[in-house]
Amino acid sequence: MFGIGMPEMIIILVIALIVIGPSKLPELAKSLGKGLAEFKKASEDFQKNVQEESRKSEEKEAAPQQVATAEKVHVDTTAQPAQTVTAEKKDSAHS
Repeated sequence: MFGIGMPEMIIILVIALIVIGPSKLPELAKSLGKGLAEFKKASEDFQKNVQEESRKSEEKEAAPQQVATAEKVHVDTTAQPAQTVTAEKKDSAHS
């Protein structure tokens, strides 16, 4: 976990047992476990929020590009009938 192996963990537990005492050690372990669980939950929520904001940011960046592409297509489609009409006028002028 933090570079702590089994021998180091046993030494820490023995020192904690001597310093804190056998009556308070289970209570301390329980509150430590609850604290770690709350920290894990908060970090997961934070990570979820960061990913969601990143996704929203990417969608906002992609939206103007889609609008610009749609406007370009719109301009191109309106330009084609005008060119056709121009070609028909040229054909009728030659006749």
